[in-house]
Amino acid sequence: MSEGMTWAQALFTILLGNVIVLGPILLNSHPGTKYGISFPVFARAAFGTRGTHVPSLLRAVVACGWFGIQTWVGGLAVHALLGVAWPEFQALGGAWRFMDHTAAEFVSFGAFWLVNLYFVWAGTESIKWLETVSAPVLIGLSLALLWWGAAAAGGVGAMLAGADTLTRRDAGATSFATLVPWITAMVGYWATLSLNIPDFTRFARSQRDQAAGQALGLLTTMPFMAFIGVAVTGATVVAYGQPIWNPVDLLARLTAESGSGLLGVTAMAALLVATLTTNIAANIVAPANSFSNLAPDRIGFRLGGLVAGILGVVIVPWALLDRYQTWLITYSGLLGAVAGVLLADYLIIRRGVLVVDELYSPHGRYAYRNGVNPAAMIALAAGTATALVGLAVPGLRLLFDGAWFSAAIVSAVVYRALMRGADTAPARTS
Repeated sequence: MSEGMTWAQALFTILLGNVIVLGPILLNSHPGTKYGISFPVFARAAFGTRGTHVPSLLRAVVACGWFGIQTWVGGLAVHALLGVAWPEFQALGGAWRFMDHTAAEFVSFGAFWLVNLYFVWAGTESIKWLETVSAPVLIGLSLALLWWGAAAAGGVGAMLAGADTLTRRDAGATSFATLVPWITAMVGYWATLSLNIPDFTRFARSQRDQAAGQALGLLTTMPFMAFIGVAVTGATVVAYGQPIWNPVDLLARLTAESGSGLLGVTAMAALLVATLTTNIAANIVAPANSFSNLAPDRIGFRLGGLVAGILGVVIVPWALLDRYQTWLITYSGLLGAVAGVLLADYLIIRRGVLVVDELYSPHGRYAYRNGVNPAAMIALAAGTATALVGLAVPGLRLLFDGAWFSAAIVSAVVYRALMRGADTAPARTS
């Protein structure tokens, strides 16, 4: 909306991005459910038993970035929560600032970071009960905010009228050039999970189960939650004369106005639980598996998760959050190239048939040349380079703005051409 989109156009962009990325997610989910294999193991079929480290580490680095961002957001909720229960806490450190953030904010971030690492060390099973309750709790909290917004603004129509004022009017009319990078950003939002989705779907009972569950979330829940965000922000324009985009800031203000510490504690605790469970599932499982796959005899899930947590701080998430669109487009281009290779290999080259035993063999059909498939590496480089050309050549900017699409298409075509004639048929068994 800051680029000139109306709220309806923004929601359409979110929905369209989800519709597009649902295809790769379902296709990459298939081998996980069919063969019960994780993402690093699945990637061995195309990249080789050693070459698989390249796509899995690309995915891991992005997950570490998201882990840091989500932990920073959770830390802001801790900051607001402690500010309600202990107002003096926000004055911690006095006038000291680092990159425009206070000591209290960094202490809150550190505290929430430690909570995340506790559950990483205890194992994902330790958070299973929280996963069960977090989604309905978050939905309930969002609906409560929607109800408040309707009451504060004087109805849903008034909320949406307030939302209309959020569009940046001097940005000009929305054009195709404006739409493409944001669709790419929305695809990039899920480009990470669309790769390592086998880490989760290998536990699904059937292909129907995994497809129905993912379609339900992407096509209904996420667009609806985005609508609540826009509508409630529109209500704050009517009620307060200015938009409050951050739910943490809004809940803190409502708590102060009501004088109820219980309201603030309950609301912030719900946000913390939702952020914590999302962070562990979406941003720890992938890098933990990737780092473990590097040296299975020395790195287990715990140590891999700990490394991911440390990298999530090193990546400076409070600064990364301010570069949201560029970050999404850039990494989605890289991951689009990986997706193109994986989909071309599994669907076109192998027609959905893998020899699972040989995925674990250093001398089997997936060993290629010293464990690396040169065709996959060349295709990955070609797809990535295609997306980055858009940065160097102004007339080809669309290649970068549509990074995921351009990278995926080029890498798939190049990989198919290089693998033409390769012997990929599974061995006959008697």
